[in-house]
Amino acid sequence: MVRQSVNVSRRDFLRSAGALSFAVLAGGAVQAVRGNPDSSQAEGIAANAWVSIGRDDQVTIRFAATEMGQGVMTSLPMILAEELDADWAKVRVEQVDQGPQAIFGNPHTGGLLFTAGSSSVAGYFDIMRRAGAGARRILVYSAASAWKVPPSEVTTEPGVVIHTPSGRKMRFGDVAALPAIVNDVPAITEADLKPRSAYRLIGTNPGRRDIPGKTRGEPVYSMDVRLPGMVYAAQLHAPVEGESPVAVVDSEAKALAGVVDVVRLKNSVVVLAERWETALQGRDLLKVEWSQISRFRSADSAADLIATVTAVKDAARPATAWESRGDAAAAIKEARQRRFESVYTTEYTYHGQMEPLNAIAAVDPDGKGAEVWLGTQSQSVSIAAAAQALQTTPDRIRFHAMQMGGAFGRRTFFARDNLHDALILSRQVKRPVKLMWTREDDVKNGWLRPVTAHKLEAALDANGKVVAFHHRVASPSILAFAAPSRWENARNRDVLVMEGTESADYDIPDFMADHVILERRTRVSAWRGIGWGPNCFARECFIDELAEAAKSDPVAFRQGLLAKSPRGRAVLDAVVAMSGFGKPPEGRAHGLSFAGYKTTIGAGVAEISLNRKSGQIRVHRFWAAVDPGIAIHPQNLVAQTEGGIVFGLSGALKERITVQRGEIQQNNYYDYEVLRVNEIPEITVRIVESGAAPSGAGEIGVPMTGAAIANAVYALTGKRLRAMPFTPERISDLLNA
Repeated sequence: MVRQSVNVSRRDFLRSAGALSFAVLAGGAVQAVRGNPDSSQAEGIAANAWVSIGRDDQVTIRFAATEMGQGVMTSLPMILAEELDADWAKVRVEQVDQGPQAIFGNPHTGGLLFTAGSSSVAGYFDIMRRAGAGARRILVYSAASAWKVPPSEVTTEPGVVIHTPSGRKMRFGDVAALPAIVNDVPAITEADLKPRSAYRLIGTNPGRRDIPGKTRGEPVYSMDVRLPGMVYAAQLHAPVEGESPVAVVDSEAKALAGVVDVVRLKNSVVVLAERWETALQGRDLLKVEWSQISRFRSADSAADLIATVTAVKDAARPATAWESRGDAAAAIKEARQRRFESVYTTEYTYHGQMEPLNAIAAVDPDGKGAEVWLGTQSQSVSIAAAAQALQTTPDRIRFHAMQMGGAFGRRTFFARDNLHDALILSRQVKRPVKLMWTREDDVKNGWLRPVTAHKLEAALDANGKVVAFHHRVASPSILAFAAPSRWENARNRDVLVMEGTESADYDIPDFMADHVILERRTRVSAWRGIGWGPNCFARECFIDELAEAAKSDPVAFRQGLLAKSPRGRAVLDAVVAMSGFGKPPEGRAHGLSFAGYKTTIGAGVAEISLNRKSGQIRVHRFWAAVDPGIAIHPQNLVAQTEGGIVFGLSGALKERITVQRGEIQQNNYYDYEVLRVNEIPEITVRIVESGAAPSGAGEIGVPMTGAAIANAVYALTGKRLRAMPFTPERISDLLNA
């Protein structure tokens, strides 16, 4: 078995027969148990435990989110360690592979082990605090019992329990070794949790736990796993979604030395071989005739974009209400001369994660169980998909959640295809199978951020104040394809498309956001920032248009809209001050965007120049102010915001997938261009804490980028960009119009 270098086995987690493991029970109570590996009861509790303390003072903390480069391997254990008063230098971390959702599930993702939507810190903050505080209380009561003193006289410092009157001390490991542990302790209440003023660890900047190993090349990703007897699988996919192989000539592939089998699946043909190079060589020798029946053969991205714009403009098309305050339709109709309207668009975008999709499966001899290694954003979804593939029960799936070489939404629901196929292949050849996609496979079979069109209407009163606003989005449903079980209960409300249209921080009396749901034309999925990216781009560009119509400036106009949002006003004012907004160097321009992501609030300013001959935009500097409530790990929060900004700039300036006759036209990074290192601007991020509940930062950088660039282009040229991405060809057409 090959495991991540940061993971430890259950016996390592228990550390020794003297280790204490602390489990959160039903109702939130914490119970300690001596971690004797020979005790089935102890192991059962340890399997559900968040933290274990060994006699050697080693504290092992588990975290249930998955690490994809966003730093949860550090930030989540920091929360528990804070309340436990652990010595951070003696803390080890372990990722939860699988376990009871009632214990490890994230309440912000429906109780699943599911890492997406910047929900890890927000969802696990209280859970980890209470687990740490409960374990600390057991240590205090156990030490008090050993000293025969009242627990009220006992406190803690990092890694040490102290009897305050006498000055006596016990290391955490000493308490773990006590012959009697006191579990009968009062339940933890909100009042028992540390006030922020008492934090020793939260808000500081210890090094990220995953970075040292990554710099040395130590982590084992699922792509790296090798098992005894394992074979490699190279998959030839149908060129168009929904098609199947109807005739296969595989004699040349089977004749290759080292080829184990050639297997037909529903939408692909797979070559299995002893070596990856042989599997690829065999795949190239296949001759496959594909069915010609798929409705997706008519998909064409250019035509689909036109149809999407037509749909969003058609007032007669039915739409699902997403957010409604007052009566926007009536207020806009009554506005007459003070009514404004614009249409904005975005196009198909590929995730571009560094590690292409892959899965490793070893199916049991009876075909009803399996061991799986997978880099996934959801242990729960992946285990369920594996159980369904084998027509078995989840308890028969032994799951290893690996670190991921990037995800950005691509590794959420993909297990139903990628892992499914690896399991079916392993069951057929009765050997462990590593199924890997090449970069070309990953691009050609991408689940894309969909095409969107946005019709924005607004009414201003005589003083130039926005009194009504309507944001209509036309797009296929992401949920319907990526998560059909969720879609069944969503009542046509697609959170992955529509979130971010609410404009909740803006003081607009009459407001409506609704969704014209279109037929899907290609595979679609959430992309970093989900709906907030396209929706904030369209809205914030339109806000600049309204500011001009009101004879105001972009800052003052937004300040008025944010009059009832102190947090929103604070980040806006901060980024304006940071950037010296409106006073760029000669030949450059500034653009402003207010944005959010769920309960995280941000604002960004881009400083750009433009090569009018080539149509190339250059972003020289980007400033961002972000309010995450409480920053658990400030340095990492800044890094994540910077990463989101780079991701957003790349999508705004370069990234676009085109589809013809149902086939994605791009192949690899040479024709799907992303932002290069020499094109990354100087980025400055300021954290503006409000003291609100902590929220995520993995995606807040994306929504502010598109509009900031587009608004800067208008400041420089006097022409509005209403279609993203802002390619040189599109800029040249705009300047010559």
